[in-house]
Order: sequence, then C-alpha cells, then structure tokens
Amino acid sequence: MKREDLDELHYITAISNMPSIWRNGILSHKRASKYQHVSIASGEIQERRARKIIPGGRALHEYVNLYFCARNPMLYLRRSQHTGLCVLRIGLSVLDLPGVVITDRNAASDWVRFFPSPEGLTSVSGELVFAEYWTHPEDLFTEWEHKSIKCAEVLVPDRVDPRYFLGVYVSCEEAKINFEATGVPLTLEINPYLFFQ
Repeated sequence: MKREDLDELHYITAISNMPSIWRNGILSHKRASKYQHVSIASGEIQERRARKIIPGGRALHEYVNLYFCARNPMLYLRRSQHTGLCVLRIGLSVLDLPGVVITDRNAASDWVRFFPSPEGLTSVSGELVFAEYWTHPEDLFTEWEHKSIKCAEVLVPDRVDPRYFLGVYVSCEEAKINFEATGVPLTLEINPYLFFQ
C-alpha cells in the first residue's frame, strides 16, 4: 500500500459516543475506560488485545485503533446495529504523529507484524484490505488470513485529537437523524454500502 492509495482512515463507534469524542478526542481503550461510553467491541477480542504488547512500544490498549477500511469483518458483525453506528473519517496526517504504529492485519492476531508509520504502509496489502469480500469458500485458511488482513490497523498512542476529524459516515436516514441529534457539527454522508446495507 502507498500513501497516495488512501483518502482517509476510519474509526467505528456508537453514535451515542460522539459528543464525548467531539469534546475529548478518540481515546485509547485504557483512557476511554474512565468515561461512560458504549463499547461495540467483542469481549473475546478485547481480552486478547489486553494481553498484547507492541514490540518496542506499549500495551495495545494504550493505542487508538483506526482502520484503513471500515467495511471489514468488525463492522459486518455489527451490521444489524447500523442505525446506532457511525464511521469517523480521520485525516492521513495522523500517520506522521510520533509513536504511530501500522499493523499488517488485526492487531490481536497471532501472526500480526508491527511497523513504524508511515514506512509500514508498504507492508500492508492494499489489494486485500480494500477487497469487497474476504470470503474464500474453497480455502478456509485463506479466508481466515484475508479476514484478519481486512482489519489492518493504524495505532495512535493515547488519543486522536478532533482536529484530525474530516467528517462522518452513517448508513441511512434514521442513522443521520440519530447523529444530528448529538449536535456534533461534522459533515455527514450516508453510505449504506460501507455498513453492509
């Protein structure tokens, strides 16, 4: 993957979290635990992430995890909740912040590799990350691997400041109404495809 292949990065969250995110920024798992919020994360995956240490860095839970592509297995699992979810669009300049790490697949994976940003972009398969589907019925191992690679991450230490927010995607008119009710003044775009609708 090259930087010019990217327009933005993505952060998946509950719409109800947006007023707090607008005030405080996107916080790492560790920092967010001090605030009342709705988690859409899998408990099982979070247990795995809690045990991960970034080589030469800190605990995985001390980083904000952004996706290259939010249309991934994580969002697919939450597709029935789409009216209460949004995808924050994050500017690429976060790639240049100190201590940012790039993963070539889901950071909870046993086979994940970690790279400094932005150089690590070259180790991420853009073809697989941006593929429409990750299913490979003829080869279960390839499907597991592709599913993990679809969830490649950009890990930002501690916090992503709101100045990096470009806008937000929602799935439908109902989600738009829900988002607008938060009063967060971000540019909004309805994108059903992103949410598997």
